[in-house]
Amino acid sequence: MAGPTTAERGERQQELSGPPPVRRSKRPRLRTIVILAVATVLLGGGSVWLLYGSPWLRVERVTVSGTRVLTPAQVRSVAAVPVGAPLVSVDTDAIEARLRRKLPRIDTVDVVRSWPHGIGLKLTERTPVLVMEKGKDFIEVDDEGVRFATVPQSPKGVPVLELTVSRPGSAAASLRRFGVDGLVREAVQVAADIPAAVAHTTRTLKVRSYDDISLELSDGRTVAWGSADNGAAKARTLTALMKAAPDARHFDVTVPTAPASAGS
Repeated sequence: MAGPTTAERGERQQELSGPPPVRRSKRPRLRTIVILAVATVLLGGGSVWLLYGSPWLRVERVTVSGTRVLTPAQVRSVAAVPVGAPLVSVDTDAIEARLRRKLPRIDTVDVVRSWPHGIGLKLTERTPVLVMEKGKDFIEVDDEGVRFATVPQSPKGVPVLELTVSRPGSAAASLRRFGVDGLVREAVQVAADIPAAVAHTTRTLKVRSYDDISLELSDGRTVAWGSADNGAAKARTLTALMKAAPDARHFDVTVPTAPASAGS
């Protein structure tokens, strides 16, 4: 039996391979790329103008929150936010640094953009846990030992810190070893550990050396606290001791496992 002829093989090959490919013009694709590029440039230029050149996204107001002793007017004055400038151009880091440097009462501050026209200054102020006498004024000390402000009157309910470490012996050795700042931090730690009921009546916190810290209460009673170590245990012991000996005038919790009370 004879095989397929040459013509038949050509027809079959054409059927299998399909029609020859049609070459598409590159012009429509190039035109699309050009249009997209122009649109991108126009959009980018418009965005830049909107952010920097338009009158719409500019600083019109500065809000302040979180003040207690400071006033919003004080904060705005130091912040020196450029009202009228493009909002996007405001250097928030510089404003924050300026506030921290010139207003040490500020503990934390967050400078935020409030689109479309505002800058928000959100801050927290330091809270004094002790004060130190300086002539007729008082230096406020926070819970990190930072001396942050000088005020003419002692804040109500804040103990006065007395540093009497100029004597020879262990007091002088503590001063050499820890320095004034170190002893202030020890006092701050003690102030943080005093039971709440006692803290409200603590008038003076005296530091004679690292391990000789005592409290003087508003009713004349005294507490020998010792060092700042084991503060939680000393607080629990003092609370129990005051309940057990309500008429005592002196309490000693320097060794919390062996407390003592005296006087009546």
